[in-house]
Amino acid sequence: MDKIRIGTRQSKLALWQAEYVAEKLQNAGYETELVLKETKGDKVLDVSIAKIGSKGVFTEELEEQLASGDVDIAVHSAKDMQSRLPEGFEIIAFTEREKINDVIVSDQEIDMKDPNLVLGTSSTRRVALFKHFYPNIKTVDVRGNLQTRIAKMRDGLCQGLVLAYAGVHRMGYDDMIQHELTTEEFIPAVGQGSVAIESHVNIRQEKRDAIRQVINDPETEKRLLAERAYLAELEGGCSIPVFALATNTGDQVSIEGGIVSLDGSTRIVKTLSDADPVKLGKQLAKEILEAGGDKVLADIRKEL
Repeated sequence: MDKIRIGTRQSKLALWQAEYVAEKLQNAGYETELVLKETKGDKVLDVSIAKIGSKGVFTEELEEQLASGDVDIAVHSAKDMQSRLPEGFEIIAFTEREKINDVIVSDQEIDMKDPNLVLGTSSTRRVALFKHFYPNIKTVDVRGNLQTRIAKMRDGLCQGLVLAYAGVHRMGYDDMIQHELTTEEFIPAVGQGSVAIESHVNIRQEKRDAIRQVINDPETEKRLLAERAYLAELEGGCSIPVFALATNTGDQVSIEGGIVSLDGSTRIVKTLSDADPVKLGKQLAKEILEAGGDKVLADIRKEL
């Protein structure tokens, strides 16, 4: 089989993910090549993701390469993937999931009760959840790769950054973690902690099957199919503060998920189980909408 060309963004974290996938494929006997690409989300750093438009902000340029055949697969953080992919594209594999918590990183100790605490985040989900659980904490928008965000924090923009543990750990910043947010309060973004492998229908079946065989973790895939089905039903993207976390118990998949209003005043959460992950995600969305999520969603869309 000819070499597998892997499309990736250029940030250190994106390259870590692409190299992780490449190494797995190389260990299985396949030759690989990394093809680097800058995306809209990498270029526009002075505007929040919600304002840019959340659909494909980190994936669109990589998808152009997939469609043209310049690359065979694109490697993404699963949480950056839009809920519905454009026609002709599919996620063919999910890597084993890292610990899924949100964490606060800083050079100083963080007191969550400090009335003057300012934290940096570009996530509407995190901002809304802070308003709900920690109304004393102020948040500021901070964009860019992990190293850029840390530099902005050190320049005085904020005292700490709210990030996914997975990225912090993969970049070797564990010693800067000052606080780990619980999943009881901060249910993560859909897909957080996993790496998604995207391809186009023009990929040869033999190559597609080989990549899936090496990379895909079936237990993670089940969990993420449920979470992404929930997200797709709500038509959520990076700018909508919805969240979900699925877990496996034998043949059953359980999911806890919900939505929070932008001002933090309303947080709706439900927990369900089913053997069929896609059916489970759709059912969760239905129940969240019926419990008042439809109104929260309508209000969010008016404001964004």
